[in-house]
Amino acid sequence: MAILRTVLTVVFILVCIVLSTIVLMQEGKSAGLGAISGMADSYWGKNKGRSLEGRLVKITKILAVAFLLLAIVLNIGSLG
Repeated sequence: MAILRTVLTVVFILVCIVLSTIVLMQEGKSAGLGAISGMADSYWGKNKGRSLEGRLVKITKILAVAFLLLAIVLNIGSLG
């Protein structure tokens, strides 16, 4: 059981590092102010889901769920 806890802790640390890195790679929401000047209808605005930014958002959501699940599992393991 100690080996499983160690493996989960290492995975948890890796998820934390990757999640932090990906969040820092994303554009700020202030970049969306192009809508004021009509740039929202550009190619990049329409295909944001297929762009690098769209993929970063999806990866962030997946890693955030993994982070929460691992945190809960590791906390439950420490209660017993």
